Amino acid sequence: MELKKLGFDDWFEGKVDDALRAEYQLARVVSVDRDGYIVIGEKKETYAEVEGKFRFQTRSRMDLPTVGDWVYVKYHNNDTLAIIHEILQRRSLLKRKTAGKTVDYQLLSANIDNAFIIQSLDANFNLRRLERYLVAVKECAIEPIVLLSKTDLMTEPEIKNKIAEVQNIYDDLQVVVFSSKTGTGLDNVILNIKPGRTYALIGSSGVGKTTLLNKLLGGNKYKTAEVRGSDSHGRHTTTRRHLIILASGGLLIDTPGMREFGNISIATGLTETFDDISSLSLNCRFTDCTHTNEPGCAISEAVNSGQVPAERLHSYQKLQKEARYNEMSYVEKRKNDKAFGKFVKKTLKEIKKHK
Repeated sequence: MELKKLGFDDWFEGKVDDALRAEYQLARVVSVDRDGYIVIGEKKETYAEVEGKFRFQTRSRMDLPTVGDWVYVKYHNNDTLAIIHEILQRRSLLKRKTAGKTVDYQLLSANIDNAFIIQSLDANFNLRRLERYLVAVKECAIEPIVLLSKTDLMTEPEIKNKIAEVQNIYDDLQVVVFSSKTGTGLDNVILNIKPGRTYALIGSSGVGKTTLLNKLLGGNKYKTAEVRGSDSHGRHTTTRRHLIILASGGLLIDTPGMREFGNISIATGLTETFDDISSLSLNCRFTDCTHTNEPGCAISEAVNSGQVPAERLHSYQKLQKEARYNEMSYVEKRKNDKAFGKFVKKTLKEIKKHK
């Protein structure tokens, strides 16, 4: 397949190392399963593994390939095996904090042009959760498009009200509403998928990601599960990330439903998603204002006057506090990892010395 059809454009061409290009071929990572990969380039889809030297030199999971990455590969065994030798520079990298107490990054996908953030118009609709996704996407310089599914559950005035609520978060936010059940609005979703561009499909379980994917593919290729009526939560039907080439020429990366989306380093994403709060903070009396009980706080005044919803300020402060804590914990973890790595190298040298 032509690399251009897989999303390889002039930006990536400008990042190619000519020496590596002469020795290896370029391919894109389609899926990841533990230590194994599926890649596709000018040759067909092929199982791939990371070169031993490459793996040994990685210092964190951020250094390993993820879905959407462009990689330098060498084919073996009649093109049935590809060895990944290096990753081409990424244009964007969508990531989140690993679930649970462990503070580390989980890579979701790379080289994304647009993120389709899906929320359904039932009990799943949550502006604070949407803000969390928007912060992560904006931090990665990925352009978001919000998809509101299950419009068949609401009246037209109710739908318009929900759209207004979403657009109040961010002025220029594009919102597309649709129903996979009735087919209403699906054409508008398809119109936003351009040939050669890569889209990530993200959202929590039960919002209809897999059903939408099946509609875009024109069949029932992927399994769906019923949503619990008690809380509108769905069961995970997508268990791993994979890149899909649509008939329209667009490239879509489906991701598992995420009930938890933690952030680590999000300064830019916070500023852009909460641009109203960021702008108002410039008018605070103190430059280190925490926007809680300081005199002359422009944001507190805006909340009291109704200009900024109190819930929005609380969301901003919660994300900021969470990100700072996670960032400090991550830096500490990296220091410990480096110290342990040095200890291992020193021990190996001592062992060799006494052999």
